[in-house]
Amino acid sequence: MYKNLILLGSTGSIGTQSLDVVRKYGINVVALSAHRNIKLLEEQIKEFKPEYICITDIETANNFEEKAKELGVQLFKGSEGTQKLAQLEGYGDVVVLNAIVGIAGLKATLAAIESGKDVALANKESLVTGGKLVMEAVQRNNVKLLPVDSEHSAIFQCLQDKNSAPSLKKILLTASGGPFFGYTTQQLEQVTKEQALKHPNWSMGSKITIDSATLMNKGLELIEAVWLFDVKPEDIQIVVHRQSIIHSMVEYSDNSVIAQLGTPDMRIPIQYSLTYPQRMESSAAGLDFFTVKDFTFAPADDDTFLCLKAAKEAIAKGGLYPCAVNGANERAVELFLNDKISFLDIGKAVYGVLDRFEFGEEYTIEDVFNADKLAREYVDSIFNI
Repeated sequence: MYKNLILLGSTGSIGTQSLDVVRKYGINVVALSAHRNIKLLEEQIKEFKPEYICITDIETANNFEEKAKELGVQLFKGSEGTQKLAQLEGYGDVVVLNAIVGIAGLKATLAAIESGKDVALANKESLVTGGKLVMEAVQRNNVKLLPVDSEHSAIFQCLQDKNSAPSLKKILLTASGGPFFGYTTQQLEQVTKEQALKHPNWSMGSKITIDSATLMNKGLELIEAVWLFDVKPEDIQIVVHRQSIIHSMVEYSDNSVIAQLGTPDMRIPIQYSLTYPQRMESSAAGLDFFTVKDFTFAPADDDTFLCLKAAKEAIAKGGLYPCAVNGANERAVELFLNDKISFLDIGKAVYGVLDRFEFGEEYTIEDVFNADKLAREYVDSIFNI
């Protein structure tokens, strides 16, 4: 179990659940970062007593300077501040848990890896937007990249037998299907923001909840799995499992299928990333098979849910196409949450960006952020914003 934790994105859904695990096992919190939820961050500072904090919203950070001094913490500001937290030295057995939402987490992931730290990764966009850069850095610095997403944690656990791993035939990536499973395009024309924000199984932040409703989240997870497990996109099958009890499966060359099951509680995969390779008692509820009514499975409808179709085509094309669809999605979701566009407009924007730009296979970190900027500008242009 890691003794020290640098937690980026501490006030979000993953961040607060991570601190539940920290609280249970007494892990020392070295640093916390938040965007602008100062009320919750202050409570966390008082309870966990980190030495360092970062507030990424500059105006909010400036307003918090005096309070930070009162609380006895050193304050960093902006996205550069999260990179400084990720690079902190002198803490020995430390892990950086990156729970920042979106491409904003990429540079912090790279900073942690380049400074020789293991990373518990909840920021899937690090791999979606800059997968090649991240995985090369992992190999170069000989660090661990531990998945926090429930699906990727499940796959990681199913692949623990190093003797069996080379005979991997297929990854079965499960999906809940979101609140609109089975809907037609015509039905989706009528859905509201309030409906889209009601996930049937998981409690998450607004952005990832919308991504789950559009199935973009599953597309991003497919791209993440390609990088994490060094497989081809065609070796991953998305399976809609409405109950969210089977978190993912792997199939081996002898057609044996290994699955990881558990209640839909993010504290389970978070804890495994912090205690790996040990398994320890969890605060999450155990799985009672006598209360599970059914296990159902269905294909994902990427003809109706264009975000998933776009993500599949993006990783097949390679290069910065996954970055472009992610950038288009981040901007489109922001517009949807601000009541500027409709639910179906998200998919149209994300799918449309695929044919808008030409990207090569090789890229730098500067190229990543340029592709992201182009994608966001494209979305604004088609909606005249």
